[in-house]
Amino acid sequence: MTPTPNAERRAELLATAAGVFAAQGYNATTVRRIADEAGLLAGSLYYHFDSKESMLDEILTAFLDELWTGYDTVLAARLGPRETIAGLVTQSFRQIDRHGPAVAIYQKEFRHLAAQPRFAHLADSRHKFENAWLRTLERGVAEHAFRADLDVRLVHRFVRDTVWVAASWYRPGGTHSPEEIARQYLSMVLSGITARI
Repeated sequence: MTPTPNAERRAELLATAAGVFAAQGYNATTVRRIADEAGLLAGSLYYHFDSKESMLDEILTAFLDELWTGYDTVLAARLGPRETIAGLVTQSFRQIDRHGPAVAIYQKEFRHLAAQPRFAHLADSRHKFENAWLRTLERGVAEHAFRADLDVRLVHRFVRDTVWVAASWYRPGGTHSPEEIARQYLSMVLSGITARI
């Protein structure tokens, strides 16, 4: 089904807003600034959205919905622990590729936004995200796929932070695809960086 011109325009405006929010921060961004960037009068933006809060909510919801579609597919496949971790990391890099500004906003603004009723779903999503990783890591330890001496919470934080910080430097269309970057990261995380002698 082909998007309507209005839907396409909304998507363009959301992409513009995401870029501005990511660069300037949510609180520092005005509707006028977004409108200027989009080549509109500020009042014209209200034809499409009732507030900058609505714009931000759509941006973050689109990112998280796609992320969870990918994660749920990996988790439903009932793969081994290593393969599940590989799938989750690969899905994460695909979302960084598709939703880089939204990832940056989520990282910078999470603590502030999650305290607001409208954005309570962000905390729910983070809790679900953490549980998926911890369950997989715990299963890996129990099945002897991962070392028994691992603190799974520390491993989760390490992998999470290592992967998602890539949004600060990754640029779509660069030398490496999201899948190739995921492969390299997984090689380091799962096999280490010490050469086998």
